[in-house]
Amino acid sequence: MPSLVAAPMVLASASAARAALLAEAGLLLQADPAGIDERTLKSALHAKGTEAAQAALALAEAKALRVSARHQGMLVIGADQMLVLERRWFDKPESTAEAREHLLALRGRRHELVTAACVARDSMVLWRQVERPSLVMRDFSDAFLETYLAMVGADVLTTVGGYRLERRGVQLMARIEGDYFSILGLPLLPLLDFLRSEGVVPS
Repeated sequence: MPSLVAAPMVLASASAARAALLAEAGLLLQADPAGIDERTLKSALHAKGTEAAQAALALAEAKALRVSARHQGMLVIGADQMLVLERRWFDKPESTAEAREHLLALRGRRHELVTAACVARDSMVLWRQVERPSLVMRDFSDAFLETYLAMVGADVLTTVGGYRLERRGVQLMARIEGDYFSILGLPLLPLLDFLRSEGVVPS
């Protein structure tokens, strides 16, 4: 039978969620995190007044290009995701108290998950994509918030916004709009289209 497995690629990220999305789509890849100082780069871009989509793409490209220099001849996938509420950019919470503050700020309001991805080879970007799905958190009670934080534990510190939509975080939401895969961390369908155009994935 024909195989849907792609040629080996590199994911310039330590994200287990992105790695799982790609692996479940049948891609062969190795993870090699770029190791860039994302907070410093993001702060500099924000201070310059850079638009969120441009900032997310700049971070995705910085990761892919750094890792591409270490893997000559291989396709390298870089990605970045930013949670934006009006003019505020959120980072991953560093404590449960900060996660609580983030979730209270998002409660009952619409926010965007600006998701950028690119593919590089031999230190050259070949493809880029930005998606801007939005989510509306429901007006949950304080009691629910405390129960949620107790249930998810330290996992609340691993994602921007303090939630995983594919897990218990879905109970925080009233509505989502836009590409589901981008909410999880990658614009997967456009990425697969690009890989098919490159002959990496059978068409």
